[in-house]
Amino acid sequence: QVQVAESGGGLVQAGESLRLSCIWSGIIFNIFNINWYRQAPGKQREMVAVISDTAGIKYGDSVKGRFTILRDNARNTVLIDMKSLKPEDTGVYYCNLDAVGQDLVRRDYWGQGTQVTVSS
Repeated sequence: QVQVAESGGGLVQAGESLRLSCIWSGIIFNIFNINWYRQAPGKQREMVAVISDTAGIKYGDSVKGRFTILRDNARNTVLIDMKSLKPEDTGVYYCNLDAVGQDLVRRDYWGQGTQVTVSS
């Protein structure tokens, strides 16, 4: 069974930085995409960054130039470095794996999310 867990969220002031981590475990045969999403209260879920097996790295327009996504294959981890944080970056950040697990079915695996709050 594949499990995904995020960590690193917290309360920071505008202009500060945070690093979020996503770690997964379980039997995985292939990962197609690793995505970070976020969701603010009352708003739709928004793509923050993605590492794609075929399309490389992409960022949401609102975070380009401030966020960096990094993959550590040896540790089954993806990090996202967030700099120059703004109050509008506040939300629950979710890690998502688009992957084939032990059942040989391609599906989405989600973590529980980690809260990021940026005060002005």
